[in-house]
Amino acid sequence: MKFILVCCLSILLSSFAFGQHQHNEVKAADPKKAPQKGNDLETLSNNKPPRVVRYDLYIADTTVTFGGKAKRAIAVNGQIPMPTLTFTEGDTAEIHVHNRLKESTSLHWHGLFLPNRYDGVPYLTQMPIETNKTHVYRFPIIQNGTHWYHSHSGLQEQIGMYGAMILNKRKEPAIPTVPVVLSEWTNMMPHEVDRRLHNANDWFAIKKGTTQSYAEAIKSGHFKTKLTNELKRMTAMDVSDVYYEAFLVNGKNQYQVPNHLKAGDKVRLRIANGGASTYFWLTYAGGKITVVANDGNDVTPVEVDRLIIAVSETYDVMVTIPENKSYEFLVTPEDRTKSASLWLGSGQKVPAQKLPKLKYFEGMKMMNEMMDMNGNLVQMEGMKMQNQVMDMNTVMYAELDDAGADTVVADAHKGHNMGGNHNMKGPIKTLNYDMLRSPEKTVLPKAPTREMEFQLTGNMNRYVWTLDNKTISEEDKILIKKGENLRIILYNNSMMRHPMHLHGHDFRVINGQGDYAPLKNVLDIMPMERDTIEFSASESGDWFFHCHILYHMMSGMGKIFSYENSPLNPEIPNPKLAQRKLFADDRMFHFMAENDFASNGNDGMAMLANTRWSIGTEWRLGYNKMHGFETETHIGRYIDRMQWLMPFVGFDWRYRKMEVGEQESNIFGQKSTKDKRSMFSLGLAYTLPMLVVAQAEVYHDGNVRLQLMREDIPISKRLRASFMVNSDKEFMGGLKFITTKYMGISAHYDSDMGFGAGLTLNY
Repeated sequence: MKFILVCCLSILLSSFAFGQHQHNEVKAADPKKAPQKGNDLETLSNNKPPRVVRYDLYIADTTVTFGGKAKRAIAVNGQIPMPTLTFTEGDTAEIHVHNRLKESTSLHWHGLFLPNRYDGVPYLTQMPIETNKTHVYRFPIIQNGTHWYHSHSGLQEQIGMYGAMILNKRKEPAIPTVPVVLSEWTNMMPHEVDRRLHNANDWFAIKKGTTQSYAEAIKSGHFKTKLTNELKRMTAMDVSDVYYEAFLVNGKNQYQVPNHLKAGDKVRLRIANGGASTYFWLTYAGGKITVVANDGNDVTPVEVDRLIIAVSETYDVMVTIPENKSYEFLVTPEDRTKSASLWLGSGQKVPAQKLPKLKYFEGMKMMNEMMDMNGNLVQMEGMKMQNQVMDMNTVMYAELDDAGADTVVADAHKGHNMGGNHNMKGPIKTLNYDMLRSPEKTVLPKAPTREMEFQLTGNMNRYVWTLDNKTISEEDKILIKKGENLRIILYNNSMMRHPMHLHGHDFRVINGQGDYAPLKNVLDIMPMERDTIEFSASESGDWFFHCHILYHMMSGMGKIFSYENSPLNPEIPNPKLAQRKLFADDRMFHFMAENDFASNGNDGMAMLANTRWSIGTEWRLGYNKMHGFETETHIGRYIDRMQWLMPFVGFDWRYRKMEVGEQESNIFGQKSTKDKRSMFSLGLAYTLPMLVVAQAEVYHDGNVRLQLMREDIPISKRLRASFMVNSDKEFMGGLKFITTKYMGISAHYDSDMGFGAGLTLNY
């Protein structure tokens, strides 16, 4: 009888319901007497027949203080994360979504196999759920495992719209189970985050302490590294795009599992990374971590010391409580700026060893060796770059020094499974995809096989992310046939890692496990990696394949697989209109502006830009007639893969009170005047090594102007330099000290206006 009672309580424990975002209470059972025999756990059968399980989800605005300030967020049923939805294989899900926002929304069921019309991608598989409307998702549960769900509308996922989705087997192991949703929080509105990323603003690096200026390079003995970096037209090395004020486990920075685990007890953590852009390192103060499932699919248990979970991945891991204390399961963002914790057990707290800061200049040095002068990554001889086996970030991991690991690039293959917990001596085992093995054969059915190859491409300077240098809106849907097998080869030719997610399907990761290759729906692919996945085309409709870093997806990094001869989707009454709306995301223009209020005049610029186009205006306004005023406007389009080349049309308008008949000449001897000058022009702008922009411009009167300019030269953490010189014998040099994200103190010398100092405002 005792055993039956404990078994029932264990099932209840596997379906935690989280409370308010500041009161995430878990209704936990007492697992003290749960039968446990190492990994040979008894199972519990669910004898209830399959049934319709209904949830009502109310989406509404709320206010949170995760980052220390009251900020707008989106809650579902009054909580963040969203409620944990629990089903059993064979059930039917009926989910009523009530939109109480002042904007449209949607929900995507990440990793689920379901009819295409319920996949939850606005303008692709459904129309958005408008304000004060209710939308019903109804689909059979034909799989099991740890999954999650989130908004697929705009940037809503960043501010609260994510939650766990647990699909139980008909027979589950009798072990306490904890759903764990990882996320991050920024006090900056997501659209402002997106705008700043596109405008190459380095405020996030300043906040994180990762600026890698020339002063820092000299201090650390890496001046040559920094110089080489800029000679190859690269900006500072980074592993994460955004600065976050807080990292969260189930909506809290410190989350205590409210149960009474004792020494020897095992617990299963069902972990989903619901972060918008953050990878997390997972380490445990209590010893080893046993990985038993990934992306909702069982794997042969593998014991490791640590693992990194990509954006949108899920892992099921089992850990043991070694003694009657509370042990920290530490969650550390990849950039190691802060951390969050889940505490297991009760009593004295036993913390995990914090991960040290990254050695960014070592990473920059390696990236210099990986990239040629044309912006292409060049694989090093003898290095097998696939399935995370070769972690190119290894050289940045300071903990390897303590573990006695060799961090030399040539020997990095020795270190890919090292690092992590300082409490352990010697090599420490880190999970990679080659270690994942399905317990059952995953061979695809015999069918015609089609092979495709995609390059993951991008430009960090302008924050453009693409596949084969094309955004979603720049390429037609990829037509596939039901019944065929697709083999996809992915090569990451960018400097960032990308978690590529396929909607509605699992794929095999070809990792050396033969017939037992693991099944996943997210592939984390690191720089220089060439990975192969394959899946059976067994559905119908349109399915999204995209990078799951939210800001990469919004900039256009994805494709759409479309089944030929699919029936019309009743959720999309006007497919052409829906497609235009879908494509609008990566075509969106972003605005930036800066104005220098100086003692010798007023200088400024304003720009609208998107993936390909740039519309910019510069102005210089003097305080007297001799200084006059001038404005230049350029409308250009970037045409090459690295976005180094931009043809443009321009307009130059100047006025300056000069002596009657006085003219100036350029270095070519061509005469011009700044007295009521109005000129149209054609030109080219090209980014040279050292990030210097060379500009050649021909005006409608035949005059030619050549110009070299560089802005935002990182002298120190907050000090930036700039210069300009052109063939009209004009020159400028300046310094700016960044004080806040919107303001700086500046000084400059201008050949027309002389020396000036003042305040610079930027947006």
